[in-house]
Amino acid sequence: MNVIAIYPGTFDPITNGHSELVQHAAQLFDQIVVAVAANPDKHTLFSLEERTGLARIVLKDAPSVRVIGFDRLLVDCARECGAKVILRGLRAVSDFEYEFQMAGMNRRLDPQFETVFLTPSDKDAYISASLVREIAKLGGDVGDFVHPAVKAAIAAKLR
Repeated sequence: MNVIAIYPGTFDPITNGHSELVQHAAQLFDQIVVAVAANPDKHTLFSLEERTGLARIVLKDAPSVRVIGFDRLLVDCARECGAKVILRGLRAVSDFEYEFQMAGMNRRLDPQFETVFLTPSDKDAYISASLVREIAKLGGDVGDFVHPAVKAAIAAKLR
């Protein structure tokens, strides 16, 4: 049975926590679709094309992973990708309430999808894309939190 999981997010930018979650998921599922959300309501640092490009660079060595952009309902995107599982990461208890609501809404929109939650390692549990952006904007070094290509892209964007 070929089980495809879709991992949606804004990924602005993709962090080491995101890539770690993908690596763990690749051990559980046959294919992972990293679905980068357009999310026009968020004021992103990077465009959708830049975010998908960075994700492809970061995840290039993962053979069972593909990266796509999307601008529609997640359940529609998941259906088009042939996914049966929606993959989400939980860093802290504070993430749970929102993620639980999203899982319930996605199940209501299309009951064929199951949401699976994975947790990061202790070393990556505190990393969030918003914190990475804030640190970078304030001149801090984000090298421990993101891939070198992402660090360079952030530096170029903030110049």
